[in-house]
Amino acid sequence: MHPKFLTHDLNPAQREAVELTAGPVCILAGAGTGKTRVISRRVAYAIATGAVHPGHVLVVTFTDKAAAEMRERLASLGFPGVRAATFHAAALAQLRYFWPRLGGGRPPEVLESKAPLLVPLQRSLPGGYRFTAVKDLADELEWAKARRLDPASYQATVAATGRTPPVPADLFAGLFRRYERAKERSGRIDFEDMLARTVEAIGEHPDVAEEVRGRYRWFSVDEYQDTNPLQQALLDAWLGERRDLAVVGDEDQTIYTFTGATSDYLTGFARRFPDARVVRLQDNYRSTPQVLALANRLLARTPGKPPGKRLVATRPPGPEPTVAAFES
Repeated sequence: MHPKFLTHDLNPAQREAVELTAGPVCILAGAGTGKTRVISRRVAYAIATGAVHPGHVLVVTFTDKAAAEMRERLASLGFPGVRAATFHAAALAQLRYFWPRLGGGRPPEVLESKAPLLVPLQRSLPGGYRFTAVKDLADELEWAKARRLDPASYQATVAATGRTPPVPADLFAGLFRRYERAKERSGRIDFEDMLARTVEAIGEHPDVAEEVRGRYRWFSVDEYQDTNPLQQALLDAWLGERRDLAVVGDEDQTIYTFTGATSDYLTGFARRFPDARVVRLQDNYRSTPQVLALANRLLARTPGKPPGKRLVATRPPGPEPTVAAFES
């Protein structure tokens, strides 16, 4: 497809984002501003203009469904086969590929759920703690591992952050240790291990780092406001010293802080890359002016919120939103 057909129907901010084919780029995309269209068009535009070879592109999405949609959009634009995957899917593929060099033998099996290993550990907790919900224990493990904590560093971090774990921190540190041992004995890894092992492989094996970085040279990361420290470590490992990175997100849509995600990577992107180009998408194609006026008022009252952010309506007027209270 000719590059001009990839930008002719975009608004000025969308077109600016699409035509920035070299990183670092930060695209601040408010709700309903055509974020997915911009990401797919930017990838297609970069390939169409020769800025990048399609085989060197990695588009990182938040869910498998979003990755499938991105691949479909790129195929419809004439660029099938471009790699779009979640952090976990991309890491697992790399881990399996490099496993013969890392540990030999068969790659470890991935745990679909932490519950089978956690249930016996839960029952071994003293007193009433053995009735703690397994899901709460699994969530706490994910929170800790997303922050790159291990059983030895967990307790001090909990104390420093003032976090209240589902069981006392010393008990949980012991459970964490036993969980890791049980997982190792069973020859399995969990979802956080996929990322951690890949980070280790790239960091500790120069040949692996060279091959990974030779394969992927141009990155686009969606939902960057929900990136956690472990995912950021993997992204840093993939990048090395290179700078062809575009991140897309909205700090007002961070919803996974409970698993360790933080919008700091998005809001601090320009500090990390002082020469980064920052593009704001503010034209909203989803909601009426009345809905957006309410949303803008709410956002403006968020503590610590930088001034100036607002969504601009493009749809015709609709009814005023109503606020109703319910007992339950």
